[in-house]
Amino acid sequence: MAASDVKSDYSDWRKTIILRLQNRNRSQRICFQDLISFHNRLFDSSNALRGENLQLTVQNEKLRQENFELHNRSGSGNGKPNEKIQALEQKLLHQQEELTELHRRKGENAQQLIDLNQKLQEKEKQLQALAGSFADSVAVNTTLRAEIQMYQNNIKELENLNQMLKDEHQALQLAFASLEEKLRKAQDENRALVERLIRYKSKDAEKMNEENENFVRDGAFNPTAFLIQTLGLFGKKQAKLQKELEEAAKDTRALSPDRLRETGAAGAFFASSVPSRVLVKFDAHDGDVNAVKWSPVDRILATGGADRRVKLWDLSKVGQFESKGMLVGSNAGVMSVDFDSTGALILGASSDFASRVWTIADQRLRHTLTGHSGKVMAAKFLGEPSKVVSGSHDRTLKIWDLRSKACIETKFAGSSCNDLVTTDSAGTTIISGHFDKRIRFWDTRSDTTSRDILLQGKVTSLDLSRDAIFLLGCVRDDTIKVLDLRMNQIICSFSAEGFKVGCDWSRAAFSPDGQYIAVGSADGSVFIWNVSANKLESVLKEHLSPVTAVAWDPYNSFLASVDKSKKTIVWGEG
Repeated sequence: MAASDVKSDYSDWRKTIILRLQNRNRSQRICFQDLISFHNRLFDSSNALRGENLQLTVQNEKLRQENFELHNRSGSGNGKPNEKIQALEQKLLHQQEELTELHRRKGENAQQLIDLNQKLQEKEKQLQALAGSFADSVAVNTTLRAEIQMYQNNIKELENLNQMLKDEHQALQLAFASLEEKLRKAQDENRALVERLIRYKSKDAEKMNEENENFVRDGAFNPTAFLIQTLGLFGKKQAKLQKELEEAAKDTRALSPDRLRETGAAGAFFASSVPSRVLVKFDAHDGDVNAVKWSPVDRILATGGADRRVKLWDLSKVGQFESKGMLVGSNAGVMSVDFDSTGALILGASSDFASRVWTIADQRLRHTLTGHSGKVMAAKFLGEPSKVVSGSHDRTLKIWDLRSKACIETKFAGSSCNDLVTTDSAGTTIISGHFDKRIRFWDTRSDTTSRDILLQGKVTSLDLSRDAIFLLGCVRDDTIKVLDLRMNQIICSFSAEGFKVGCDWSRAAFSPDGQYIAVGSADGSVFIWNVSANKLESVLKEHLSPVTAVAWDPYNSFLASVDKSKKTIVWGEG
């Protein structure tokens, strides 16, 4: 740093202090201005009297000396006091009286000065007390303003929620009226169709009776020949079916993961193994990575991050990664991603209160689903690619029809939803995990929840085994629960030393065969438990910040994990 800069900083510092002292002097001088003025006048008067006293003392000494000399002279003369001596004595007496008066006035001024100093100290104490009271009042005022603002925000939220409920109620009334009208029309059409069917059946019966009469009359109908012809056709079809079954039994080729992806074999999966080493590690986003998901048909990995992007990565070559595109359109961080069953669509839930659907082939935004009044934490395809279910912090679940681009049903959960899964391909059952420590089960054919399960902490994520029998729940009390949906109860609970759930949306996952479960920890580790053996199988350490989500490749033993410092890691066998 140059000397001029140091001198400039020093000068600015001195100016700042002088300015503050001047401001303080102006603000505090007004209260004591009269008192200080009076004190100054008394001080000046005291100084003047002290000067006069000194002068009188000097004069008194001079007069004493003169008086002494005159006495000496008079003693040497006739012994009579001189008139001049008497005058001087009178003057001396007068000066002594003035001196006495000045001493008295000096004492009074000193007493007044002491009293004024006491009053000044009392005023300063009062000023300090008032300053402390003023500071307390300012703090209380600030707190009250913050509370007022909070209450105003709560009122606005309640008004928005009330308006949303009114709108939904009105929409439901309109939908109900429309459905009633459709039902009435359908019933009318049904009656008309039944009547037409009865008429057609009557005509067919009349026609058949007429043909039977003709056959009998003409002698053309041969029951034996008709039966032989029918049995011959049936025998040919049975032989063809038997031949196809034998050919299928002879094909004993093993199904590879790539063949499974190509054929889309339903319900087929491999026995998973525990990953032990890093295959590839890269920066996926410009901030937190919140979600990760494998494609069901290709070795494509999708990640969603706080940078408002969904990114696609090609991992078909082991140990290498290639960017396959970036899906834009979200106005806030992406909290979850999901592929449809065909791998053609990808769904992203965002903190900007909306969910979005992109097509993988051209990477275009196709649908934006808005209607929630809180950030959307999870969104999944509901059975078919044309339906979506989303869960939000506004304590609701919404079901969307992509064909009509509208919300067709809203379910009120009463608590913020952190994650959800669907249990069957028909999309009739939804399971959601909530902030109030409950797992709720929903039937899309009913308006209310069918049942719920209370846990010991907030539910951060859910995952379902391939056979839809076991449900995995990650809980904020640093445990992992496995539920048997047939018995509707918890059968396993996993925890370990050093394992700590890092955030409210930490995602755990089953392996493809349901043998293992994986979840990230707040210290950057990935914990893997063996479900059947009920033990900790492995701890993978490579991340340097909390791991937010993990995902297994559905047709291999690859495990992907993402964290809060941009990183995505794909793990494989050693």
